[in-house]
Amino acid sequence: MNKMFFAVLLASLSSLRVYAQETKLDPLPKRNMSTELLTDMIDTSTAMGKRMLSVATKFGNISFSGYIQPQYQWIQEKGATSYNGGDFAPNSNSRFRMRRGRIRMDYTGYTATGKPMTYFVVQFDGTERGMNVRDCWGRFYENKLELFHFSAGIMARPFGFELLYSSVNRETPERGRMSQILMNTERDLGAMISFAPRKKESKFKWLGLDVGLYNGQGLTGTQDFDSYKDLIAKLSFRKIGIPGTKMLFSAGLSYLHGGLASQSNTYYHYANDYMQLDSAASVNGKIMPRRYYGADAQLQIPNKKGVTEFRAEYIMGQQTSTLSSSVTPGVYPTTPVGTPGPLTLRDFNGAYFYFLQHLGSAKHQAVLKYDWYDPNTKVAGTDIGTKKNVTAADIRYNTFGAGYVYYVSPNFKMTFWYEHPMNEKTALAGWDKDLKDDNFTCRAQFSF
Repeated sequence: MNKMFFAVLLASLSSLRVYAQETKLDPLPKRNMSTELLTDMIDTSTAMGKRMLSVATKFGNISFSGYIQPQYQWIQEKGATSYNGGDFAPNSNSRFRMRRGRIRMDYTGYTATGKPMTYFVVQFDGTERGMNVRDCWGRFYENKLELFHFSAGIMARPFGFELLYSSVNRETPERGRMSQILMNTERDLGAMISFAPRKKESKFKWLGLDVGLYNGQGLTGTQDFDSYKDLIAKLSFRKIGIPGTKMLFSAGLSYLHGGLASQSNTYYHYANDYMQLDSAASVNGKIMPRRYYGADAQLQIPNKKGVTEFRAEYIMGQQTSTLSSSVTPGVYPTTPVGTPGPLTLRDFNGAYFYFLQHLGSAKHQAVLKYDWYDPNTKVAGTDIGTKKNVTAADIRYNTFGAGYVYYVSPNFKMTFWYEHPMNEKTALAGWDKDLKDDNFTCRAQFSF
């Protein structure tokens, strides 16, 4: 009996390990057949055998994965602000941090014919700052047409490319300033329906469509502070081969239709050549819009020893936040005396461009990136600081970054990244020149 138990345990662990490797490569992993082979080793005529079969069948569909990202960072000036992992302490310009410490469990349930029926994910992030839930969502697949699935829970919002590109795979330490400001914490609580053909013979496997409803403020708040929801949609064109070449092209179009319900009789917007404060009883309860329009594209060019890749994404629209910040608020803003404060409406745009090149082998990769984020396209330069109610939240930033990634093994990589943010020069004290916020990151990533 003991020998049989250890044989079953060993086989079960082996099946879990294989399945975990598959889920890293494919969000809809192939069915793990090793659990079926395992049933040949079990005598189901005994009670013990039936229990062992139940355990093997149940847990053979579970996978575990995780990664940690310890890193060292340096920035030009003590106490400088940074979008590369957060601001530095007032008396520090260098630090060690555990940027991410993730552990994730995936479970897939199948029909009797081996088709995926349900999918469940839970992921935690543990660092020196505490423990947080990063993902907790479920998915149901319809198996008559094999075209649709439904998802609900805490999950990434279906907008753009960089927002959905996992930090375990991303070549730069962080997402760009624009992504962090507009989609604070990347994830939100909501529900989504997706068109994603799964039949091998489908003529539409290159096409995908996700449409979801979300609270709007992401995970920065403890609860939704109004009943207005964000409608987010993304149309995806997936890795289309360019005829006559080995190149692969993919692209997407994204749209967000959301807003915040005003809890004040006043709000700011740009009019008459300044940020004007309007007041009216009708403003209280009015939906202040968040409208994002995005387009992204990726081009992969295979080489003899690696890949050359170009990525680009552009987003424009209207953002509702506060006068002092263009970040989507996680809680409703208040005045110093605790009453609901006025919201602020701005027109914005931003973009990023990547160039990635393997250097002689797939283990070595050079990365170049340029991005910009302009939170208020109607003001620039010395307008900021001279026009009424125009603040540091309206300053445009351009960021240049360069780095090297060394893929030491499938479970270990090193990233070396230098970043040069450039703020536009304004009439505001302290922002009349480029801030000293160049920064360097050395990160080790261990994964399983």
